[in-house]
Amino acid sequence: MNCTVFSENLKKFRLAKGLTQEQVAEILLVNAQTVSRWECGTTLPDVMMLPELARLYAVTVDDFYKKTSVAYDNYAQRLAAVFEKTKDPEDFMRCRAEFQKIMKQGELSTADKWQYAWIHHFMLRYCQKMALEWYDRAIADGFEEDSWAYRRARSLRIGLMQEVGRLHEVIREQEDKCYGAPQDAVEWICLLDAYFAAERYEDAYACFSKAIELFADNWILCIYGGDICEALKKYEEAFSWWDKAGELGTDFCEELYSKASCYDDLGEHQKAYNTYMALSEKLRTMQYDVEAEMAEKEAVRIKMTHHLE
Repeated sequence: MNCTVFSENLKKFRLAKGLTQEQVAEILLVNAQTVSRWECGTTLPDVMMLPELARLYAVTVDDFYKKTSVAYDNYAQRLAAVFEKTKDPEDFMRCRAEFQKIMKQGELSTADKWQYAWIHHFMLRYCQKMALEWYDRAIADGFEEDSWAYRRARSLRIGLMQEVGRLHEVIREQEDKCYGAPQDAVEWICLLDAYFAAERYEDAYACFSKAIELFADNWILCIYGGDICEALKKYEEAFSWWDKAGELGTDFCEELYSKASCYDDLGEHQKAYNTYMALSEKLRTMQYDVEAEMAEKEAVRIKMTHHLE
């Protein structure tokens, strides 16, 4: 250990925080002579004391041994600097927890506020990057590995691309794939998903009309057809496509979700209530109890909001 650097940093950090040796001694429950001996290099603090000193001076323990270390306004800001360097999610969580301690004390400065925002902004970018990477890994497994998971990964990836402002890339890519491989229903579904996310409902309707000619018995396409027609206020046609999806058989009663939501939006609250209750009953028979409870909760909300019998 370089005792000279260590001792000099102890003094430098204390002065940067505007503390006297007596104040430090009182906080750490030692006497002022002990603090003085630390700063002179005569003795060293116990290793168990170092985390407390680091927190008091708003540095990390490692900073005591660096020649170019600086003190921050508080420990949370120091941890923010650590997170900026390491980009480690665990350091983000440590930093976030420290800022939240300051929040509870009601002592956030303007610098604290922007740095608290920044660590979340930085973590958001990290999470978006990781999400895209792992969606791509799931998609690379292929449709045959797990068809439901594959379709789900494709759909969620489209949603992520929309959030980051890259939906136009997905649409161009999917248009090329559909015209290049018109017999692949999944690619048509993904194109519909992208059009719908972009609120290009007329394009989505034209795409659906082509796709349903190729895959007349694809219930997922029928669900999309209903949802697109609803967006275009073609309600009668929307319900006809949802009905057809139900006849073909859906995985999780998707047609009932769409119907119930549409009824509620149209102000037909009794029908919405009845549909959610029917959905809940079906889900229970399929042993999806959590989903059944959610559907029933939505039914109760409608009943209470609109004072149904």
